[in-house]
Amino acid sequence: MALKIGNSIPEFSLKDQHGNLFESKSLIGKTSSVIYFYPKNFTPGCTKEACEFRDRYEAFTDMNAKVIGISRDSTVSHRRFANQYNLPFTLLSDKNNEVGKMFGVKKSFLGLLPGRETYVFDKQGKLIFTFNSLDAKPHITKALQQLTQLNE
Repeated sequence: MALKIGNSIPEFSLKDQHGNLFESKSLIGKTSSVIYFYPKNFTPGCTKEACEFRDRYEAFTDMNAKVIGISRDSTVSHRRFANQYNLPFTLLSDKNNEVGKMFGVKKSFLGLLPGRETYVFDKQGKLIFTFNSLDAKPHITKALQQLTQLNE
C-alpha cells in the first residue's frame, strides 16, 4: 500500500554507504527529510539526479532538511558512487526492496525498472509530498518547493 499525504514515515533500518545502521525514527522531531528512491547507481539518470541533489544540497540544509537516497545497490556500490560524485548525503541500501514496498514505490518503464520516487516529510515525520517521475530533474525542484512552503 502506497503512503498517502499525512501518513507517518515508516519505521525502518538500513545500512548506509559507510556500513552504519540508519534508523528512520532518528529523523522524527529533529529535521524535515527528503527521501528519494532511484533505480541504480552509475546510470545516467540516477547520476544526474544525485549530482543535482549534491549541487542544491546547501538549499536543503538551509531549510533544516536531510536528504536520503535509497536504491537496491549494495553499501559498497553506494560508497563508490558517493565518493566518485562527492555526494554529501546519506545513501541507503535496500537490497530486498523491503523499504521500497513500505513506501509503495511504483516500478517504472513498463514495470521493468525500480521506481524513481521522492517523498518529503515534515519535522514530525508526516508525509507532505510525493512525486513519481522517470525524469530525474524535477524531483529536486519539487522537493525544494515543498520545503520552502513548509518553512514559510
